[in-house]
Amino acid sequence: MLKNWYEKFSAQPHQPFFANGIILFMAFMLLLFLSYSNVITVHTSLMTFHAYAFIFVLFIQFFLGFLFVVFPRFLIQANIEPKVYMQQFFLYFVGSYTFLIALVFSSNLYFIGLILVFIAQILSFKTLYAIYQNSIVKDKYDTKWVLIGFATGLIAHAIFLVSLLDFSHSNILQQFAIHAGFYLFLFIIIFAISQRMIPFFTSMKVSGYKINKSKNLMEKVYGLLFLKLIVLTIGEPRLYFLADIPLFLFFTYELYKWKLPVFKTSAIMWVLFISLYWIPLGFFIASLESLSALFNWGIIFEKASLHTFAVGYFLTVLIGFGTRVVLGHSGQTPHADKIAIAMFIFIQLIVLVRLFASFSLNFSLDYIFWINHSALLLVLALLAWSVKYLGILIKGFKPNH
Repeated sequence: MLKNWYEKFSAQPHQPFFANGIILFMAFMLLLFLSYSNVITVHTSLMTFHAYAFIFVLFIQFFLGFLFVVFPRFLIQANIEPKVYMQQFFLYFVGSYTFLIALVFSSNLYFIGLILVFIAQILSFKTLYAIYQNSIVKDKYDTKWVLIGFATGLIAHAIFLVSLLDFSHSNILQQFAIHAGFYLFLFIIIFAISQRMIPFFTSMKVSGYKINKSKNLMEKVYGLLFLKLIVLTIGEPRLYFLADIPLFLFFTYELYKWKLPVFKTSAIMWVLFISLYWIPLGFFIASLESLSALFNWGIIFEKASLHTFAVGYFLTVLIGFGTRVVLGHSGQTPHADKIAIAMFIFIQLIVLVRLFASFSLNFSLDYIFWINHSALLLVLALLAWSVKYLGILIKGFKPNH
Protein backbone atom coordinates (compact mmCIF):
# COMPACT_ATOMS: atom_id res chain seq x y z
CA MET A 1 0.00 0.00 0.00
CA LEU A 2 2.79 2.43 0.95
CA LYS A 3 4.71 1.52 -2.20
CA ASN A 4 1.64 2.15 -4.33
CA TRP A 5 1.13 5.57 -2.70
CA TYR A 6 4.78 6.51 -3.18
CA GLU A 7 4.63 5.60 -6.87
CA LYS A 8 1.65 7.91 -7.35
CA PHE A 9 3.09 10.68 -5.15
CA SER A 10 6.44 10.67 -6.96
CA ALA A 11 4.98 10.14 -10.45
CA GLN A 12 4.93 13.89 -11.21
CA PRO A 13 7.53 16.35 -9.87
CA HIS A 14 5.10 19.09 -8.91
CA GLN A 15 3.39 16.81 -6.37
CA PRO A 16 6.24 16.40 -3.83
CA PHE A 17 7.68 19.88 -4.42
CA PHE A 18 4.36 21.75 -4.15
CA ALA A 19 3.26 19.71 -1.14
CA ASN A 20 6.48 20.29 0.77
CA GLY A 21 6.59 23.92 -0.33
CA ILE A 22 3.15 24.82 0.99
CA ILE A 23 3.77 23.09 4.34
CA LEU A 24 7.14 24.83 4.69
CA PHE A 25 5.61 28.17 3.76
CA MET A 26 3.03 27.88 6.54
CA ALA A 27 5.68 26.71 9.01
CA PHE A 28 8.02 29.64 8.31
CA MET A 29 5.17 32.18 8.42
CA LEU A 30 4.01 30.72 11.73
CA LEU A 31 7.58 30.92 13.01
CA LEU A 32 7.72 34.58 11.97
CA PHE A 33 4.44 35.26 13.79
CA LEU A 34 5.60 33.50 16.97
CA SER A 35 8.96 35.29 16.85
CA TYR A 36 7.39 38.75 16.55
CA SER A 37 4.95 37.81 19.32
CA ASN A 38 7.91 36.91 21.60
CA VAL A 39 6.52 33.42 22.08
CA ILE A 40 9.72 31.76 20.84
CA THR A 41 13.28 32.90 20.28
CA VAL A 42 14.89 32.34 16.90
CA HIS A 43 18.61 31.51 17.10
CA THR A 44 19.73 33.60 14.15
CA SER A 45 19.19 36.99 12.52
CA LEU A 46 15.99 38.10 10.80
CA MET A 47 18.03 38.32 7.59
CA THR A 48 18.81 34.60 7.75
CA PHE A 49 15.52 33.09 8.85
CA HIS A 50 13.21 35.39 6.89
CA ALA A 51 14.96 36.82 3.80
CA TYR A 52 17.25 33.85 3.14
CA ALA A 53 14.57 31.26 3.83
CA PHE A 54 12.04 32.74 1.43
CA ILE A 55 14.53 33.43 -1.36
CA PHE A 56 16.68 30.30 -1.33
CA VAL A 57 14.55 27.69 0.46
CA LEU A 58 10.82 28.29 -0.04
CA PHE A 59 9.79 29.93 -3.31
CA ILE A 60 12.33 28.08 -5.43
CA GLN A 61 10.95 24.67 -4.40
CA PHE A 62 7.52 25.57 -5.77
CA PHE A 63 8.90 26.81 -9.06
CA LEU A 64 11.27 23.84 -9.42
CA GLY A 65 8.25 21.57 -9.18
CA PHE A 66 6.78 23.53 -12.09
CA LEU A 67 10.05 23.70 -14.06
CA PHE A 68 10.67 19.96 -13.77
CA VAL A 69 7.31 19.50 -15.49
CA VAL A 70 7.55 22.12 -18.26
CA PHE A 71 11.30 22.28 -19.04
CA PRO A 72 11.35 18.96 -20.93
CA ARG A 73 8.20 20.03 -22.79
CA PHE A 74 9.66 23.40 -23.77
CA LEU A 75 12.75 21.66 -25.13
CA ILE A 76 11.03 18.51 -26.49
CA GLN A 77 12.94 16.11 -24.28
CA ALA A 78 11.93 13.04 -22.29
CA ASN A 79 10.36 13.64 -18.88
CA ILE A 80 12.75 13.69 -15.95
CA GLU A 81 12.90 10.31 -14.23
CA PRO A 82 11.23 10.25 -10.79
CA LYS A 83 14.37 8.84 -9.16
CA VAL A 84 16.30 11.93 -10.34
CA TYR A 85 13.98 14.62 -8.97
CA MET A 86 13.04 12.61 -5.88
CA GLN A 87 16.70 12.41 -4.83
CA GLN A 88 16.78 16.19 -5.03
CA PHE A 89 13.43 16.46 -3.26
CA PHE A 90 14.72 14.49 -0.27
CA LEU A 91 17.80 16.74 -0.08
CA TYR A 92 15.54 19.80 -0.07
CA PHE A 93 13.25 18.12 2.46
CA VAL A 94 16.00 17.19 4.94
CA GLY A 95 17.88 20.46 4.43
CA SER A 96 14.78 22.64 4.82
CA TYR A 97 13.54 21.00 8.00
CA THR A 98 17.02 20.79 9.52
CA PHE A 99 17.27 24.54 8.95
CA LEU A 100 13.77 25.18 10.35
CA ILE A 101 14.25 23.06 13.47
CA ALA A 102 17.72 24.50 14.10
CA LEU A 103 16.31 28.04 14.05
CA VAL A 104 14.30 27.20 17.16
CA PHE A 105 16.44 24.67 19.02
CA SER A 106 20.08 25.00 17.97
CA SER A 107 21.85 27.66 15.96
CA ASN A 108 24.78 25.25 15.46
CA LEU A 109 22.77 22.94 13.20
CA TYR A 110 21.19 25.37 10.76
CA PHE A 111 24.35 25.68 8.64
CA ILE A 112 24.07 21.94 7.85
CA GLY A 113 20.56 22.56 6.52
CA LEU A 114 21.81 25.43 4.35
CA ILE A 115 24.56 23.28 2.83
CA LEU A 116 22.11 20.49 1.98
CA VAL A 117 19.74 22.95 0.27
CA PHE A 118 22.67 24.46 -1.65
CA ILE A 119 23.80 21.02 -2.86
CA ALA A 120 20.22 20.24 -3.92
CA GLN A 121 20.09 23.46 -5.94
CA ILE A 122 23.34 22.63 -7.72
CA LEU A 123 21.87 19.25 -8.69
CA SER A 124 18.63 20.90 -9.85
CA PHE A 125 20.57 23.32 -12.04
CA LYS A 126 22.59 20.45 -13.52
CA THR A 127 19.37 18.56 -14.30
CA LEU A 128 17.81 21.53 -16.12
CA TYR A 129 21.05 22.44 -17.87
CA ALA A 130 21.48 18.87 -19.18
CA ILE A 131 17.98 19.02 -20.70
CA TYR A 132 18.86 22.38 -22.28
CA GLN A 133 22.15 21.06 -23.69
CA ASN A 134 20.62 17.91 -25.16
CA SER A 135 17.77 19.72 -26.89
CA ILE A 136 18.03 20.57 -30.60
CA VAL A 137 15.07 22.98 -30.42
CA LYS A 138 16.01 26.25 -32.12
CA ASP A 139 14.12 28.59 -29.79
CA LYS A 140 15.68 28.20 -26.33
CA TYR A 141 15.24 31.84 -25.33
CA ASP A 142 12.97 31.39 -22.30
CA THR A 143 14.75 28.33 -20.95
CA LYS A 144 18.10 30.09 -21.36
CA TRP A 145 16.92 32.92 -19.12
CA VAL A 146 15.61 30.52 -16.51
CA LEU A 147 19.10 28.99 -16.41
CA ILE A 148 20.78 32.41 -16.27
CA GLY A 149 18.59 33.33 -13.30
CA PHE A 150 19.32 29.98 -11.66
CA ALA A 151 23.09 30.31 -12.19
CA THR A 152 23.00 33.81 -10.71
CA GLY A 153 21.11 32.37 -7.76
CA LEU A 154 23.76 29.73 -7.13
CA ILE A 155 26.44 32.44 -7.05
CA ALA A 156 24.34 34.57 -4.69
CA HIS A 157 23.63 31.53 -2.51
CA ALA A 158 27.34 30.68 -2.29
CA ILE A 159 28.16 34.29 -1.34
CA PHE A 160 25.52 34.19 1.39
CA LEU A 161 27.00 30.99 2.84
CA VAL A 162 30.48 32.54 2.84
CA SER A 163 29.10 35.64 4.60
CA LEU A 164 27.97 33.47 7.53
CA LEU A 165 31.63 32.89 8.43
CA ASP A 166 31.51 36.31 10.12
CA PHE A 167 34.49 38.40 9.00
CA SER A 168 35.02 42.14 8.49
CA HIS A 169 32.93 42.52 5.30
CA SER A 170 30.48 39.67 5.91
CA ASN A 171 27.50 41.97 6.46
CA ILE A 172 28.08 43.73 3.11
CA LEU A 173 28.38 40.37 1.35
CA GLN A 174 25.22 39.11 3.03
CA GLN A 175 23.23 42.15 1.90
CA PHE A 176 24.60 41.75 -1.64
CA ALA A 177 23.67 38.05 -1.70
CA ILE A 178 20.11 38.74 -0.51
CA HIS A 179 19.55 41.51 -3.06
CA ALA A 180 21.08 39.45 -5.89
CA GLY A 181 19.06 36.42 -4.84
CA PHE A 182 15.82 38.38 -4.72
CA TYR A 183 16.10 40.31 -7.99
CA LEU A 184 18.47 38.34 -10.25
CA PHE A 185 17.53 34.85 -9.09
CA LEU A 186 13.95 34.68 -7.86
CA PHE A 187 12.49 37.60 -9.81
CA ILE A 188 14.23 36.60 -13.06
CA ILE A 189 13.13 32.94 -12.86
CA ILE A 190 9.53 33.80 -11.96
CA PHE A 191 9.26 36.50 -14.62
CA ALA A 192 10.87 34.26 -17.27
CA ILE A 193 8.19 31.66 -16.53
CA SER A 194 5.42 34.28 -16.35
CA GLN A 195 6.21 35.96 -19.67
CA ARG A 196 6.23 32.55 -21.36
CA MET A 197 3.26 30.82 -19.73
CA ILE A 198 0.72 33.57 -19.03
CA PRO A 199 0.49 34.69 -22.70
CA PHE A 200 0.35 31.02 -23.75
CA PHE A 201 -2.52 30.24 -21.35
CA THR A 202 -4.29 33.43 -22.49
CA SER A 203 -4.05 32.54 -26.18
CA MET A 204 -5.63 29.16 -25.36
CA LYS A 205 -8.61 30.84 -23.68
CA VAL A 206 -9.11 34.02 -25.74
CA SER A 207 -9.44 33.50 -29.47
CA GLY A 208 -7.15 35.73 -31.50
CA TYR A 209 -5.07 36.98 -28.57
CA LYS A 210 -1.41 37.47 -29.42
CA ILE A 211 1.06 39.06 -27.06
CA ASN A 212 3.09 42.09 -28.11
CA LYS A 213 6.25 41.59 -26.09
CA SER A 214 9.29 43.84 -26.46
CA LYS A 215 12.27 42.48 -28.35
CA ASN A 216 15.03 41.21 -26.04
CA LEU A 217 12.61 41.47 -23.12
CA MET A 218 14.59 39.37 -20.65
CA GLU A 219 17.88 41.12 -21.49
CA LYS A 220 16.24 44.45 -20.64
CA VAL A 221 14.70 43.14 -17.41
CA TYR A 222 17.96 41.54 -16.27
CA GLY A 223 19.95 44.66 -17.18
CA LEU A 224 17.64 46.99 -15.25
CA LEU A 225 17.57 44.68 -12.23
CA PHE A 226 21.37 44.43 -12.36
CA LEU A 227 21.46 48.24 -12.26
CA LYS A 228 19.20 48.09 -9.20
CA LEU A 229 21.61 45.63 -7.58
CA ILE A 230 24.49 48.03 -8.22
CA VAL A 231 22.78 51.04 -6.62
CA LEU A 232 21.61 48.89 -3.70
CA THR A 233 25.19 47.70 -3.20
CA ILE A 234 26.47 51.29 -3.24
CA GLY A 235 24.06 51.78 -0.36
CA GLU A 236 23.07 55.39 -1.01
CA PRO A 237 19.24 55.62 -0.94
CA ARG A 238 19.32 58.96 -2.77
CA LEU A 239 20.63 57.11 -5.84
CA TYR A 240 18.04 54.34 -5.87
CA PHE A 241 15.77 56.34 -8.20
CA LEU A 242 18.30 55.75 -11.00
CA ALA A 243 17.06 52.14 -11.19
CA ASP A 244 13.58 52.30 -9.65
CA ILE A 245 12.05 54.92 -11.96
CA PRO A 246 13.30 53.23 -15.18
CA LEU A 247 12.00 49.88 -13.87
CA PHE A 248 8.60 51.38 -13.07
CA LEU A 249 8.32 53.02 -16.50
CA PHE A 250 9.56 49.90 -18.29
CA PHE A 251 7.14 47.45 -16.68
CA THR A 252 4.20 49.87 -16.93
CA TYR A 253 4.77 50.30 -20.67
CA GLU A 254 5.50 46.60 -21.20
CA LEU A 255 2.30 45.40 -19.54
CA TYR A 256 0.33 48.08 -21.38
CA LYS A 257 1.67 46.64 -24.65
CA TRP A 258 0.58 43.13 -23.67
CA LYS A 259 -3.07 44.26 -23.44
CA LEU A 260 -4.04 41.33 -21.26
CA PRO A 261 -7.79 40.62 -21.62
CA VAL A 262 -8.60 40.81 -17.90
CA PHE A 263 -12.37 41.01 -18.38
CA LYS A 264 -12.57 38.29 -21.03
CA THR A 265 -11.13 35.43 -19.00
CA SER A 266 -12.05 33.27 -16.01
CA ALA A 267 -10.63 33.65 -12.50
CA ILE A 268 -7.98 30.97 -13.10
CA MET A 269 -6.52 33.42 -15.66
CA TRP A 270 -7.17 36.87 -14.22
CA VAL A 271 -5.41 35.97 -10.98
CA LEU A 272 -2.25 35.57 -13.08
CA PHE A 273 -2.85 38.95 -14.72
CA ILE A 274 -3.29 40.59 -11.30
CA SER A 275 0.03 39.12 -10.16
CA LEU A 276 1.80 40.90 -13.03
CA TYR A 277 0.23 44.26 -12.19
CA TRP A 278 1.88 44.17 -8.76
CA ILE A 279 5.26 44.53 -10.53
CA PRO A 280 4.91 48.16 -11.71
CA LEU A 281 3.14 49.01 -8.45
CA GLY A 282 6.13 47.63 -6.53
CA PHE A 283 8.58 49.72 -8.54
CA PHE A 284 6.30 52.76 -8.17
CA ILE A 285 6.51 52.37 -4.39
CA ALA A 286 10.29 51.89 -4.67
CA SER A 287 10.49 55.07 -6.79
CA LEU A 288 8.56 57.05 -4.18
CA GLU A 289 10.88 55.68 -1.49
CA SER A 290 14.00 56.76 -3.39
CA LEU A 291 12.52 60.21 -4.12
CA SER A 292 11.64 60.51 -0.43
CA ALA A 293 15.30 59.89 0.42
CA LEU A 294 16.46 62.33 -2.28
CA PHE A 295 14.18 65.19 -1.22
CA ASN A 296 14.05 64.42 2.52
CA TRP A 297 10.29 63.83 2.65
CA GLY A 298 10.77 61.77 5.80
CA ILE A 299 8.37 58.98 4.82
CA ILE A 300 9.07 55.50 6.24
CA PHE A 301 8.51 52.72 3.69
CA GLU A 302 9.89 49.70 5.64
CA LYS A 303 10.41 47.15 2.84
CA ALA A 304 7.02 48.00 1.27
CA SER A 305 8.22 47.46 -2.30
CA LEU A 306 9.91 44.13 -1.47
CA HIS A 307 6.70 42.75 0.03
CA THR A 308 4.71 44.05 -2.93
CA PHE A 309 6.85 41.78 -5.10
CA ALA A 310 7.10 38.86 -2.66
CA VAL A 311 3.43 38.63 -1.66
CA GLY A 312 1.74 40.51 -4.48
CA TYR A 313 3.64 39.08 -7.43
CA PHE A 314 5.51 35.93 -6.36
CA LEU A 315 2.83 34.45 -4.09
CA THR A 316 -0.12 35.40 -6.29
CA VAL A 317 1.43 33.90 -9.42
CA LEU A 318 2.49 30.86 -7.38
CA ILE A 319 -1.08 30.26 -6.18
CA GLY A 320 -2.42 30.90 -9.69
CA PHE A 321 0.02 28.52 -11.38
CA GLY A 322 -0.23 26.05 -8.49
CA THR A 323 -4.02 25.81 -8.64
CA ARG A 324 -3.92 25.35 -12.40
CA VAL A 325 -1.18 22.69 -12.33
CA VAL A 326 -2.64 20.73 -9.39
CA LEU A 327 -6.00 20.40 -11.14
CA GLY A 328 -4.73 20.00 -14.70
CA HIS A 329 -2.23 17.29 -13.79
CA SER A 330 -4.65 15.28 -11.65
CA GLY A 331 -7.11 14.55 -14.43
CA GLN A 332 -9.34 17.55 -13.66
CA THR A 333 -10.18 20.65 -15.70
CA PRO A 334 -8.28 23.73 -14.45
CA HIS A 335 -10.87 26.09 -13.00
CA ALA A 336 -11.49 28.34 -10.04
CA ASP A 337 -14.69 27.80 -8.07
CA LYS A 338 -16.13 30.31 -5.60
CA ILE A 339 -13.81 29.14 -2.82
CA ALA A 340 -10.72 29.48 -5.03
CA ILE A 341 -11.82 32.93 -6.20
CA ALA A 342 -12.33 33.99 -2.58
CA MET A 343 -8.77 32.82 -1.81
CA PHE A 344 -7.36 34.76 -4.77
CA ILE A 345 -9.06 37.94 -3.55
CA PHE A 346 -8.11 37.28 0.08
CA ILE A 347 -4.42 37.09 -0.84
CA GLN A 348 -4.66 40.49 -2.54
CA LEU A 349 -6.14 41.89 0.67
CA ILE A 350 -3.21 40.40 2.61
CA VAL A 351 -0.81 42.34 0.37
CA LEU A 352 -2.66 45.53 1.30
CA VAL A 353 -2.50 44.66 5.02
CA ARG A 354 1.26 44.06 4.73
CA LEU A 355 1.71 47.38 2.93
CA PHE A 356 -0.36 49.11 5.60
CA ALA A 357 1.94 47.56 8.21
CA SER A 358 4.93 49.12 6.44
CA PHE A 359 3.38 52.59 6.35
CA SER A 360 1.89 52.33 9.85
CA LEU A 361 5.22 53.52 11.25
CA ASN A 362 4.46 56.96 9.80
CA PHE A 363 1.32 57.26 11.93
CA SER A 364 2.65 55.95 15.27
CA LEU A 365 0.47 52.85 14.94
CA ASP A 366 1.34 49.44 16.37
CA TYR A 367 3.69 48.08 13.69
CA ILE A 368 4.14 44.67 15.32
CA PHE A 369 0.35 44.26 15.56
CA TRP A 370 -0.08 44.76 11.81
CA ILE A 371 2.96 42.64 10.91
CA ASN A 372 1.63 39.80 13.05
CA HIS A 373 -1.83 40.05 11.57
CA SER A 374 -0.54 40.03 8.01
CA ALA A 375 1.56 36.93 8.83
CA LEU A 376 -1.36 35.18 10.53
CA LEU A 377 -3.75 36.04 7.69
CA LEU A 378 -1.26 34.59 5.22
CA VAL A 379 -1.02 31.35 7.21
CA LEU A 380 -4.83 31.13 7.17
CA ALA A 381 -4.93 31.76 3.40
CA LEU A 382 -2.34 29.05 2.76
CA LEU A 383 -4.19 26.71 5.10
CA ALA A 384 -7.42 27.33 3.19
CA TRP A 385 -5.64 26.57 -0.09
CA SER A 386 -4.17 23.43 1.48
CA VAL A 387 -7.55 22.13 2.65
CA LYS A 388 -8.69 22.16 -0.96
CA TYR A 389 -5.53 21.24 -2.88
CA LEU A 390 -2.87 19.73 -0.59
CA GLY A 391 -4.81 16.47 -0.33
CA ILE A 392 -4.74 16.12 -4.13
CA LEU A 393 -0.95 16.58 -4.10
CA ILE A 394 -0.27 14.15 -1.25
CA LYS A 395 -2.66 11.53 -2.60
CA GLY A 396 -0.77 11.69 -5.89
CA PHE A 397 -1.83 11.05 -9.44
CA LYS A 398 -0.01 8.85 -11.94
CA PRO A 399 -0.81 9.66 -15.59
CA ASN A 400 -1.44 6.76 -17.94
CA HIS A 401 1.17 7.89 -20.46
